[in-house]
Formats: sequence, structure tokens, C-alpha cells
Amino acid sequence: MKDIQQEQLDILKDMVKLNAIIATELIQLVENSSQQLRGAIPDSCKTQHGELRKQVVEIAEKWNDNCEMLRQHNLNH
Repeated sequence: MKDIQQEQLDILKDMVKLNAIIATELIQLVENSSQQLRGAIPDSCKTQHGELRKQVVEIAEKWNDNCEMLRQHNLNH
């Protein structure tokens, strides 16, 4: 059985990954809402949201080895 410190580390890694998923999906939700309300997303927002997605994915990858789906899904929006 894993020692308690390793279990805690694994839980924290899982939480980082889950928070990255939530964060990137919220960015997409904001874009979708903006598009529905305004008819278009401002270019400055698209650029900034893209950078935020990239940073979130990089944070998740820093602590987790298996983030390929997160990267593919979010960097293609």
C-alpha cells in the first residue's frame, strides 16, 4: 500500500488536473455566452482566452503525465 504522503501527492495531482479541465471549460463557456449575447467574440478576448488555455494546460502538464486529451481538446478551440 502507498504511504500517506504519496496518496496525498496523487490526490493533489488529480485536483490540479480536474481544476485545469474546469478552468478551460469555463473559458469556453464564457466565449459561447459572449458570442450568443454579442454575435461575435472580440479578437482581443480570443487571443487572451487562447493564452489562458495554454497556461492552464501547461500547469496541468507540469504535475500530470497524462494530459494529451486536455491539450488537444482545449488548444483546438
